[in-house]
Amino acid sequence: MIARDDITGLILAGGRGSRMGGTDKGLQPLRGVPMAMHTLIRLSPQTGAMMINANRNLAAYESFGVPVYTDSVPDFAGPLAGMLAGLEQCQTGWMITAPCDTPFLPTDLVQRLASAIEAQGAEMAIPVTVDADGRRQTQPVFCLMPTTAADSLTAYLNGGGRKIETWVASHRLAEVLFDDADAFANINTLDELRTHDSR
Repeated sequence: MIARDDITGLILAGGRGSRMGGTDKGLQPLRGVPMAMHTLIRLSPQTGAMMINANRNLAAYESFGVPVYTDSVPDFAGPLAGMLAGLEQCQTGWMITAPCDTPFLPTDLVQRLASAIEAQGAEMAIPVTVDADGRRQTQPVFCLMPTTAADSLTAYLNGGGRKIETWVASHRLAEVLFDDADAFANINTLDELRTHDSR
């Protein structure tokens, strides 16, 4: 089995927040606590170490008490650039990623993805959910990957690739069904944030 201590969690907070008016999504308060902190609190008990990828407001993220790393690829190249920044710094054999705007992620996320990698002889694992209309949705931004994937990801980004789905599909991929689609809901707009804040 992949040991918990051999997995580092990476919170992806390096985006532009364009659908939230350009604000730094991870620092927007949900019930009085920054969204990225909610994600950190949910993910950190599942991993041996944690880090954050951010490209602005670095001091605010550093106040969370975990290392913060910026993209090594210029111009806000998306979540894959954040993943690469994490892989370049990761001190464990494995890394799990989660976006900063998913404060309800499953508390058994890492264990179930790790078990699927073992059972299927896969290189990576991502969750899959089914929406209310019965449509299957992959959730590739939550990806458990080996640190050795850095070379593959560098080559993909250097070739102009930007889609997480395409990159992960180029590896032996385990897809794990999670029943609670709401656990993976990401809060993209200030209206969505207000809705969740009032619940």
